[in-house]
Amino acid sequence: MLTVTPQLFIDEDELVETFVRASGPGGQNVNKVATAVQLRFDVKRSPSLPEAVRERLLRLAAGRLTGDGVLLIEARQFRTQEQNRREARRRLVALLRQAAREPKTRRATAVPAAAQQKRLEAKRRRSRLKRLRRAATELDD
Repeated sequence: MLTVTPQLFIDEDELVETFVRASGPGGQNVNKVATAVQLRFDVKRSPSLPEAVRERLLRLAAGRLTGDGVLLIEARQFRTQEQNRREARRRLVALLRQAAREPKTRRATAVPAAAQQKRLEAKRRRSRLKRLRRAATELDD
């Protein structure tokens, strides 16, 4: 079981890991050992996800989803499979936690009267300044 939040768990059977060759550091091993991890999680068909979390996750991870609604996370930062595996799972949990958090509803607020007065006063000052400039140029003609 992969624990996301105290209420949300993902079964290990829902995760598919494949190991591929990674570019980057690794010396002679880089061409021989498959250390990069591709972690796949089927968001659309997962029985573990509540519907609200699923919808937020689909929006959040839109760029990392395949056409079938499978989330693909690649980790190739480290030289070992185990470290890359941990990193991929950590990223998945972080994404799921973000999706599990309900966004706060935005409440519209009124512009304070003092701020409105200040804005209008600034507009009056600017208008007056421009009017004074215009009058000065008209006298020169």
